[in-house]
Order: sequence, then structure tokens, then C-alpha cells
Amino acid sequence: MKRLRWPTLAAVLAVGLATGVATAPSAAQVSTTATTESSCQLNSPGGQIQHVVYLQFDNTHYLRDNSSVASDLEQMPHLLNFLTSNGTLFTNDHTILISHTAGGILSTMTGLYPDRQGITVSNSYFYQPPSKIPAFSSAFKYWTDLVDDATGINNPLPNMITDGQKTTPAPWVPYTRAGCDVGAVSLANIELENTGTGPFGDMSEAFGTGSAEWSQAVAGNAAPSGSPARAKPLTDYVGIAIHCGQGGGICAGNATNVANSRPDRLPDEPGTYLGYQALFGAKYVNPAINGGHDYVNNMSGSPVADPFGQPGFPGFDGAYATNTLGYLAQMQESGVPITYGYISDVHDNHTSAFPAPFNPAFPRASGPGEADSVASLHAYDIAFQQFFDRLAADGIDKTNTMFVVTVDEGDRFAGGIGIPQADGSLGYAHSNCSWTTTPACPSNQIGEVNLNIKLKLPTTSPSFVVHSDSAPTFYVNGQPDRTDPTLRTLERNVAGLNAIDPYAGPTAAPVFVRMVDSVGQKTLHMVNSDPSRTPSFTAFGNPDYFITASNSGPSCGSNPCIDYHFAWSHGDVQPEIATTWVGFVGPGVANNGVDSTTWTDHTNVRPTMMSLLGLVDDYRHDGRVLVEALDKHVIPQTLFEHRNTTNQLGAIYEQLNAPFGRFGTDSLAASTRALTSTDDNVYNSVETSIQDLTTQRDALALKISTALDGAAFNDQAIKEKDAKDWIAQAQNLLNQAAALAAA
Repeated sequence: MKRLRWPTLAAVLAVGLATGVATAPSAAQVSTTATTESSCQLNSPGGQIQHVVYLQFDNTHYLRDNSSVASDLEQMPHLLNFLTSNGTLFTNDHTILISHTAGGILSTMTGLYPDRQGITVSNSYFYQPPSKIPAFSSAFKYWTDLVDDATGINNPLPNMITDGQKTTPAPWVPYTRAGCDVGAVSLANIELENTGTGPFGDMSEAFGTGSAEWSQAVAGNAAPSGSPARAKPLTDYVGIAIHCGQGGGICAGNATNVANSRPDRLPDEPGTYLGYQALFGAKYVNPAINGGHDYVNNMSGSPVADPFGQPGFPGFDGAYATNTLGYLAQMQESGVPITYGYISDVHDNHTSAFPAPFNPAFPRASGPGEADSVASLHAYDIAFQQFFDRLAADGIDKTNTMFVVTVDEGDRFAGGIGIPQADGSLGYAHSNCSWTTTPACPSNQIGEVNLNIKLKLPTTSPSFVVHSDSAPTFYVNGQPDRTDPTLRTLERNVAGLNAIDPYAGPTAAPVFVRMVDSVGQKTLHMVNSDPSRTPSFTAFGNPDYFITASNSGPSCGSNPCIDYHFAWSHGDVQPEIATTWVGFVGPGVANNGVDSTTWTDHTNVRPTMMSLLGLVDDYRHDGRVLVEALDKHVIPQTLFEHRNTTNQLGAIYEQLNAPFGRFGTDSLAASTRALTSTDDNVYNSVETSIQDLTTQRDALALKISTALDGAAFNDQAIKEKDAKDWIAQAQNLLNQAAALAAA
């Protein structure tokens, strides 16, 4: 998954993964619902929704990666059955580009494509400072951090940047304005992401330079790597937060909470956001939700802790189901009615402490059907069983709670066929290997094909860096214009690269299948309002590959070679990467079971939630309300009127505007033809056509999204004549894009 956050949990694996026995929560873990919950005024139809449970997995699949092995969700029947028996599970959902953890989570939480929430390349990116030598930045930062959070000099713009170069509106605001506390565990950028102590770092933003917490982080960052002292600030302050509702909520629950809360600053929030407080980190959240105790138990009754046994945040890769669900249950029981949580994937073995014989050097990937993967999924299933049972015992269930469960991205398994084992699992080869002209890898090999692209290009190529990925973004020094001859030569050289993919055979084949420069990136919502972050171009590859660019070869051997540490590729354009799932359960949600027909994408989750809750965001969504998921009586009348036409409008809008809609994929094919052409006339003609079509698309998409949002949230009727005209215009643009791709 390559989240590039901070080192992962190891010591709690025996609790987080190996257990298969349901253990009752301790008496200290269960509390009565606090009075702060009564101040939460959601406006769902009939007032039935009183709680929200939002969960987002990393790299967890509905479809099978191996036809003989049950899929991830199939191996979690308590979750799968809960979604399909009580609500609607959309299995034709789609991610954004570039498809990674940060971008996928943030688009789902906000309902905005990356060009309007800022994270156009994730989980990290480069930008062009005044020197025009590309500089690195992590996409994982607290909501209000800057691109250059160390000094603010090289780039003073928000990391989470939206229209007008302002900070993207925060997703917790409609809840807190309604008096609801919002608890969050491990989701991107809504809790502290690091212990950065620069002027605009996470600790400075939350606690202030020179504060006791800031000083603790300074000392911890200076402590020896791998020591408890180094981990303690991360454990105490990162990954867990409560944004408190208007009036104070749990932040004002007692003198200790008042002392531990800090201002929840959102200076760019539309309509202002003053006087709100938040609790940042387990050090302050734990006692607030667990009767003054410094710990919170996981679903099996053991304290959630870091690798050194220090209670608190277990790490982003340690956000196992038992840990995240334990925190969310405790929050709900303590009167925090809105809870958001991230659950780490089970495709990577995050620890070297797993019982023998599954104890390779940390980290390594697991293949479908491998014993440790099966054990992990079983532990996740047990955790969900405990979670649903525990909430139901607290009176928190489908009759009064909205459950939303989804995934940030899909991925492609890079590996061979596993060998059947005596215990019924599949075995894979976990070692690096190379294959140049003759086979040197076993048939059950696992791992990404690492390719250092810099060593394959002419030495006359301009200086550049890449965001390493199966879909690498290229940033050329000096940020030359897209028509620069040197840049154009580099694009063609990259497009022409061939290499041996050991999983495909001994014949060299193209490494990349699609390419876009700044023109096509704008079409795909990959260009935000910070011009310094726009990549020179992006190459979408064969997803077996992981592309790097350095002055030395891959650490796994020859160039290319297989690195067994990672085997699940994402960010790319293949269907197994682009296609995801989302499930809704709760009052107002139709009991449709599995819906594999409706085409949807990440940005539809937010407006659907807001519509069901009767809340309104401070901005126009890029997504639409999924009326396909709703009971008739909760669909806004202005969306229900002329329902067939309005539904057609929503469906064609997605094909026009979504990155993986027909307009986007056809434009991507046309862009590839332009960038790989040696004829400047072809390049200029196709690029001009893409620009013109995108300009028309953007104008029409704005009209349609404004109308759909107005109908959903402002009782503004959509005239059927206007809807039919827009449908016709959209179809015309789709036809033109298809013709351009096929030319």
C-alpha cells in the first residue's frame, strides 16, 4: 500500500490478527451515552438517524484476485452480510486519479475531485519551488498545513488547496455546526499525521510552537530511531482526534477535557469557524472517552498500544479492524455520535512478529489465499462481529445509525499462482529475483517488478524526478512548457520503453500503456489551483511494475527485478485498480442488496450522506446524490420529480466528469496518441481538441452539478427541458471524445 506515513505497529499483531475468539469488553470500556450526544441535531427525514459510522478500508476487494480464493469481503461474512442484508452495496464504484490512499479517502470524504481538494498526486508529490528544482512534499498532513510546512517559504499555499487557493472546506464542519462531536481514527488529514515541528507542521498547527506538546515532539524526534522515546509523541498525538460540536461537546465535558482541548482552527472555512475546540491525540482523547483512563481497548479487550506497549495510537498500518473498531465503539458509547475510521489492508504483512513460519523480514506482501492473509481476514471478520454486536447492545444499530463502508482504491496483484499447502492455503515465494532473458523466478513468485527508468533513458535526457509508482508522475527541472522540444523528446522516450515483465514471459514489451501531459491531466482532475504542483506528464504503466528514477539500480538486483516486499499496485488505470465498492446501511437506505449495475464513483458518497442526514456543505459537490441507494420517501422531491430524466442526467454527468467515465478514458487514449506521436501537427491538433473539449466539459459539468446540488440541498427544481438539453450536450461531448480516441 506504500502509504509513506510513519513506521508500523509490530508488537500487537498477536492481539490484532491472531485472535479468533470474541472477548467481552471490560467494564471500563463500556459507558453510558453521554449527555453531549443530546446536543447533536441531525436533520434526517423523520429524525431517525442519530449516529454515523463511516469506515474506509485500504485495498480491500469485493471481487476475487484469484478465482479459486474467496475475495477479501467474502472472507469477512459478518461485514458483507451486514451490508447486503440491511442496505445497498454498490460494486461498480470507481476511484479517482491518481488512485492512492490519500486521494481516494479525501475525495470520498469531501465529494470533491482532486483538483478541488488539492491532492492531485498522492500519497506524496513534488512541487516547483522558486529554484525550479522539484521539491518533495507528503500529501499526509493535517487539514490546515502548507505545502512547505517546514518553513512556508518555498510554497506557502495549503496542502489541501481548493478553488481560489484557499484551504478545502473541512468535512467535519456541518456536523459540528449541528452540535455533533466528530471522532476520527487514522483517516487522512482530519487528525494529526505527523509530529512535525516546523512553523506550519502538524504539532505547530494543533498546539503551537513552544507548547509542552510541541517540546515533547521536538525531544521525541531527536531520540534514537526505534526507541520508545521516539515513538511516544506519535503514540500520544497522531492519528486520533475529536472535533467538538458547537457549544463545546465532549471538549467541555469536565475540567480535564477543557484543559486538554485546543482551538479547532479553520481560517478559510466559508462562513467563518470560530470558537470551536478539538482534542488531538490519544493522550487527550483516551481519558475523555474512557472514564479518565489513559487507554482504550480494542474489540478483544486489550489496550490499543504502540510497539513498545505504550497506550495510544498503534500506527496507520496498525489500524487493524480490532483497533479502529474498538476506538469507534468507545467513542459512540461516550456520546460522540459521528465517527470516522480507517482500517489498514491485509495484503501486506505489517510485522515480523507473526508466528512461525510466517516471520519474514519486515515488511512483505501476502498473496491471495496465503495463510497470514486468511488469518488476518478472519480476525477482521471476528472484529466486525464483535463491533456490530456491541453497538446493538448499546442501542446503536440500523434503525438509528447510518453506516457507510467503503475502500480507498483497488489494486492489481503482481505475482504468480500460489502452490496449495497442506492447510488449504496457498504458498508463495518471498524472495527477490531477476529475469532478463531466461526464467529465474519460481512460478509462485510474488512481488512488484521494480524498474529504475532513469537508467533506461538516454543520458541526454533533462533532469527530472518521479513520484515512484506504477503510474509515475514526472517533474522536469525548470518546469518547461509542455511544447518544449526537450520535454517532448523525453515523453516519447518514456513511451517507447520496453522491458521484460517476468510474469508475462521472456519477451520485452511496453512498460507504459497511457500518457498525459498538463492538458490531459486537467481533463482527469489532476491539476489544482497551485501551478507549482502540476507534473510535466504522467505515464500509466503495466501495473506489474513499480517505477523509480535514481542514479543506482533497484535494490532487488537487475533492472528490472522483482521485489517481494510489495505486490499490490494501485494508482493506475486498469479496471481492477479503478473499480471499488461502497455500502450504505441505515434509515432511508433501500434494502437492495448487491447493486453491480449502477455506475458510481467516490465523490458520490459525501452528497449521499449529507442528503440522508439533512445537512448541507459550504460548497458545491463534484458528485451526486445516489438516489439508487435511497428509499423513495427520503429522496428530495426536486430530485424525484421527472425522476427518469433526472436519473439519466446524473448518470451521463458521471460519464462526462468522472476520471474513469467515458469522456476521461477516451481523452486519455487520445492524449496517449498525441504524446507518442513524432508529428508535431498530430500532437498540436489532438492536444488542442482535448483542451477545447475539456473547456466545454467543464462548463457543462458546472451547470449540471450546480443543478443537482441545488435540487438535493436547496429545493431548487430542475426543469425537465434543461435536463434534456444538458443530456444531449453531454452525449455530444462524449461522442466527440470517442471519435478523437478512435481517430
